[in-house]
Amino acid sequence: MSRFTRVGAALTGAGAILVAAAIPATADPATGTVDPEKNVIGYQVNVGGDWLGTIPTSLIGFTLTDGTTLGMYCVEIQTEIDDEHPMVERPWEDYPNAESPFNKNRAKINWVLHHGFPTTNLEDLAKALPEPPNDGIDVLEAIAATQAAVWHFSDGVDLNRDDPLSGDASDDEDAEDALALYDYLIGEANTGIGEAPIPTLKIDPAKRDGKTGTKIGPFKVDTTATVEKLTTDLPGGVRLTDADGNKAEKIENGTELFVDVPADTADGDGSFELTASTIVETGRLFVGENYEKAATQSLIVAKSEKTTIKASAAASWSAAPVTETTTTTTEAVPTTTVAPTTTSAAPVPQASSGDLAETGASVFTPIAIGAVLVAAGVGALLFMRRRRT
Repeated sequence: MSRFTRVGAALTGAGAILVAAAIPATADPATGTVDPEKNVIGYQVNVGGDWLGTIPTSLIGFTLTDGTTLGMYCVEIQTEIDDEHPMVERPWEDYPNAESPFNKNRAKINWVLHHGFPTTNLEDLAKALPEPPNDGIDVLEAIAATQAAVWHFSDGVDLNRDDPLSGDASDDEDAEDALALYDYLIGEANTGIGEAPIPTLKIDPAKRDGKTGTKIGPFKVDTTATVEKLTTDLPGGVRLTDADGNKAEKIENGTELFVDVPADTADGDGSFELTASTIVETGRLFVGENYEKAATQSLIVAKSEKTTIKASAAASWSAAPVTETTTTTTEAVPTTTVAPTTTSAAPVPQASSGDLAETGASVFTPIAIGAVLVAAGVGALLFMRRRRT
């Protein structure tokens, strides 16, 4: 490797380190798995003609990694559920099938969820229908109608109007009530509801280095959630403070935090973590974590629930280098005066001391050199004349 190549590689590596140091610590997206034991069953429905037929419906149980339980509906009817496959919260634009009707109808799906079950209770669902249902709306009818309305927009399938429900538990009145709720949810009242933003919690940057005897920071907090808990892992004497050096207590969006390291602290490092409460909103999309290699049915949140998100950051420090102060002692050097030396042949003129600066050479030296040069010139001229004669 040439010297220039080594230098270039070193600079590239240093640049990568700087970029990495500038990356904020961001809360991981909400992650969880399907929990079949928490499913709430609805009636089976007849949808999509002969190619689909009878399909069971349920409000799908889903458990986040923090233990929060969500209810979900399917938005990918032809893909099977893998209840062991982790799923991650994603924006609508990350829906895994670019050709799916979901992409153009997602706002209408969100309206269904906000006006269907369980966001809207059974009594209010019955009141929302143009005509009163036969015996009110029950859970089985509500889940079947809401899921069928979601599939209408996400997968382009419709209830069989002549035989919307299937199963021994249903009867004609149940079928009429479910079909009435389905028609309401996909009808003219459905004007769509936009996507709710994914909650955020960031600490920027994720890592800083500094010196003992300083406040290392700032670490800036960027969040749409409510910070409820601060956890620190710092050596004794090292504190997490605000910009004014006070103990960090109320932390919110825009707060700047500092790691205050006393001067006598040993070289080391520490970290802190923020926990914030937030909402997984109705209509949030969950997609398989590794969908391209192991596809699992995409799901959408049926009703918002409170949850938590976390983000952490770290600092390291070392002692500032000691600067040694060197004292230089100058000793007086005795001055010896040398008297001028003259010859007995003739007195040597001395330069006037006046105000002239001493240069270390006699003023007669240039005159002597000039005289020699003139004599040489005259001799050369006489030699040339003699050659001519």
